[in-house]
Amino acid sequence: MAARAAYEQGKFWEYHDKLFANQQKMTHDDLVRYAREVDLDVSRFESSLTAARTKPVIDADAAEAKSLGATGTPAFFINGRYLSGARPFTDFAQLINAELVRLKIPVPPAAAAPQAPAAGKGGG
Repeated sequence: MAARAAYEQGKFWEYHDKLFANQQKMTHDDLVRYAREVDLDVSRFESSLTAARTKPVIDADAAEAKSLGATGTPAFFINGRYLSGARPFTDFAQLINAELVRLKIPVPPAAAAPQAPAAGKGGG
């Protein structure tokens, strides 16, 4: 709800970054301090936070994620296929290429070719 309150003042991403950098410090006082640090109108921020008018939106998002099987973040869906957690690029490429093949869409040659090590890197 705090991030939504920051969004209402056009500072979602700045506030998001504060939250992400301070995941172990999320008390009410911490949230207000972060609001101050990103130059939010603190009384407006607290009013929004206390009113909890964004709670139904957040609850709906959480319910949708749960219905899709997403239990944490990050969560990705590619053509309805679920990838959970931080994953390497190759996992995404394999899933995207498999979807292209399934849909009978040509896989671009560069995407189908194995990634060669950059010059000057690796053995030799």
